[in-house]
Amino acid sequence: MKLRYLIPSFVAALTMFVSCSDDNDPTYLDEVRLSSSFVSLPVDGGNTTITVTANGDWALQPQKWIAGKDTTVAATPKWLTVSTVSGGAGETQLTFSADATLDGRRCELLLNCGGKTQHINVLQGLPTVSNATCAEVIAGPDSKTYRVTGTVTKIANTTYGNWYLNDETGEVYIYGTLDAKGNEKNFLSLGIEVGDEVTVEGPKTTYNGTVELVNVTVVNINKSLIKVDSLSTTDPLPVEGGDVMAYVTCKGNGISVEIPEDAKDWLFINAITGNTVTFHALPNEGGDRETTVVFKTTDGKKNYTSEVSISQKGAIVAATVEEFLAAEVGNTQYRLTGVIKSVAKAEYGNIYIADYTGEAYIYGVGAKGDFEKLGLKEGDIVTIVGKRGEYKGSAQMTGGQYESHISVTDVTIAEFLTKADDKNVYYRVKGEVKDLLDNKGKENDYGNLHMTDGTNELYVYGCYPGYGATGDARKGFIKAAGIEVGDELTMIGYKDTYNGLVELCGGIYFSHKKAE
Repeated sequence: MKLRYLIPSFVAALTMFVSCSDDNDPTYLDEVRLSSSFVSLPVDGGNTTITVTANGDWALQPQKWIAGKDTTVAATPKWLTVSTVSGGAGETQLTFSADATLDGRRCELLLNCGGKTQHINVLQGLPTVSNATCAEVIAGPDSKTYRVTGTVTKIANTTYGNWYLNDETGEVYIYGTLDAKGNEKNFLSLGIEVGDEVTVEGPKTTYNGTVELVNVTVVNINKSLIKVDSLSTTDPLPVEGGDVMAYVTCKGNGISVEIPEDAKDWLFINAITGNTVTFHALPNEGGDRETTVVFKTTDGKKNYTSEVSISQKGAIVAATVEEFLAAEVGNTQYRLTGVIKSVAKAEYGNIYIADYTGEAYIYGVGAKGDFEKLGLKEGDIVTIVGKRGEYKGSAQMTGGQYESHISVTDVTIAEFLTKADDKNVYYRVKGEVKDLLDNKGKENDYGNLHMTDGTNELYVYGCYPGYGATGDARKGFIKAAGIEVGDELTMIGYKDTYNGLVELCGGIYFSHKKAE
């Protein structure tokens, strides 16, 4: 079945331009009059002037203007300049100007005076639409309006109508789809589904490298003859592997299934029984993985497709920060444990954590508010599982999920000395480095030292480079970090007592400040 939606001709556009929501002629309101409610600007750039005659104060009404994802609220769009946006009683010369444009463009301004609204329609050049393939859209200039036909491969948002259109020459992201009446946020009324062949028309923009058509008008929908109704489970397949069934509705001649090359080593077709396709996944020794399977049919003249994603959980890789940062961007899950060095945005759980090998940025822990609900804070030792991501060339963990944490309490040296011995309770202590000697008065590789607050003294049984340091990784940090007597040193550790001497043990370096 084909559904056709209105694409105005230029004549229809002109008819719309001279219409008004008020029953009266907009040029002859009692409160305000225009010498013309239609402004035409040359496509090569230039200006046009009209006269506003008002019996009181007037102003152009701010509106929302969208250019790609750049949304602004102003009296006019960015491409149009008006000599003034407000005035008083009497006559005012209103000059409209715009730079040259490759394609025509238009807008409608709203002038308010005495509670009445006057419509001013501005047209520059003749809006044109180019029939194009996805490849031609991708290669073409921004702001140009294109008409393109392709298959819906994925729907990202069903309120605004954000989805992907592919015509085998390439893929374009549709950012916003208008309904049959030209309204936003009504995508579901169109009945568009993955696999449908759709013709749309809209202006091109490029956002962070992604080519988009914005707020498109639907010209035609050719419903697919094949559709994946559901999977036997919406959860990822387990690490040990297993079966998943795809239930398909097919009105064409037979079903064929294509598994992408990069998934053929772990996903197989077990059986095709009627309109049910059974897949089998092998055990997964790597990270999370996912693939998109394509189902095809034909009516003898045209091929139709539908797609479904099948995913499988992967093993979680325990890694140091250094190993995580060196890994490739992908779906592998990593487990990091380290000290929260700083909190960038508590609401979302954007934090920096560090172990003895380095520091990593965690772009969010759980859902919004989860980090705060957990009571996590700077200094705590936390374990997070997530994927290796990247933003503008900088590594980060994405999709971070909380696993566990050790709460660390800030105390003074005096307070630490009064605490009970407990290897499971951690404190953060700050003091001045009194000396870099062990209890036998000798310098050492492990960073045994004495801290003082001026009155009280605390023995630190090892200052190690960070969480997780063992063996030789604990050695030489004091020299490498340039820590000297007199510096202010912040350490994390637990309290223990040996031969009557109170010690900060399991010492995790947090920070230090050079003596002035």
